[in-house]
Amino acid sequence: MAQAAPKEGFKVVVVGSANVDLEVQVPRWPDPGESVVATASARFPGGKGANQAVAAAKAGGASTALIGAWGPDADATLVKELLEDAGVDTASVRTVDCPTGMAIVMVDPAGANVVTVVTGANSRLELTEADLERIANSRVVLAQLEIPLPVVAQAAAAAQAADAIFVLNAAPAGESLPTELLKNVDVLVLSQRLARNLAKQHFGMYPSDDASLLRVLQNLVPSVVMTKGWKGSVVAQAGQDAEVVHALPVEPVDHTGAGDTFNGVLAARLADGAALGEATRAATAAASISLGRPGAGPSIPTAREVAVALATGQVPPAA
Repeated sequence: MAQAAPKEGFKVVVVGSANVDLEVQVPRWPDPGESVVATASARFPGGKGANQAVAAAKAGGASTALIGAWGPDADATLVKELLEDAGVDTASVRTVDCPTGMAIVMVDPAGANVVTVVTGANSRLELTEADLERIANSRVVLAQLEIPLPVVAQAAAAAQAADAIFVLNAAPAGESLPTELLKNVDVLVLSQRLARNLAKQHFGMYPSDDASLLRVLQNLVPSVVMTKGWKGSVVAQAGQDAEVVHALPVEPVDHTGAGDTFNGVLAARLADGAALGEATRAATAAASISLGRPGAGPSIPTAREVAVALATGQVPPAA
C-alpha cells in the first residue's frame, strides 16, 4: 500500500455518523420477552463517525474533519462539544430536519455490549461539492456503514480519483459489500465474523485459518485488517506474510467505542506516513486502553497515553 501523499487539506476526513449513546449497565442479557432491571445508565456522545474522528484527532494527533449530519436538537450539541473539544472540524456536519441518531447500548458485567442503532439524521447525509473537495484534498478518508451505502461508495470513488487512501471500517455488519465499492477501498477493516461472511458472499467459502482467509479477501481489496477483540488483530498486505498484532493486557470495562478508537488511530497514523503494520500496532494499543474505560467517545486515549502503551506494553492508568 502506498503511503499517504502530502496535501494541503485535512490529514484525515471522516465520512460518517454522529449519534448519542444511551448506555445501560445490566446484570445479564434479557431473554426474549423478559425485562431486566439496569444497575446504571448514562448518555454519551458517539456514533462511529464522530468517535473515529475524535480518535484520529486525539489519539493520532492528525488534523481531522467530519462530514456528517445531525438534527436540530440538544443531542447534536452534545456530539458537537465532544468533536470540537478534541479539535475536530465540524464545518461539514450539516443540520437536517430529523432527530440526531441514537444508539441504545446494553453493557454486561464483563464489558460486552449489545447495540441497537436508530440512524436518524445520519440517513439524510448527502455529499456536496464542497465535501468532495475536502475528500480530494485529504491524505486519508475513513468511512463506516452507519450512513447510506451510496454515500460511502461516492466517498470511496472520490478518494480513489484524488489518490487519497480510503479506509473502510465495515461496521455495523448488516450491509453486504458490493464489488463496485470494494474496488475503491485501499484498507478494509472488519471483524473476524464479517471477514468470513464476506468471503462466503463473494467466493462461496472461507478458509478456517486467519492467514488464508485474509489472502482470499485480498482478491477484493489490497490490504485487510481483521480485528479480533481482546485477541488483537491480523494484518494482510501484498507481498508480505500476515502479521498478528496482540492486544495489550487489560481488564475490559466496556467494549463500546474500542473499535472506533482503533479505526481513528489507524487512519491518523496512515495519514502521518506510517506503514500499515506500524499503524495497526498503534491502533491496537489505543483500542486496548479504550477497553478499560466506560463509554465510547470519553474512553478514547490521548496521543501520550498511546505512546506510553507502545513503549511499555502496558495500559497506562486513566488520568
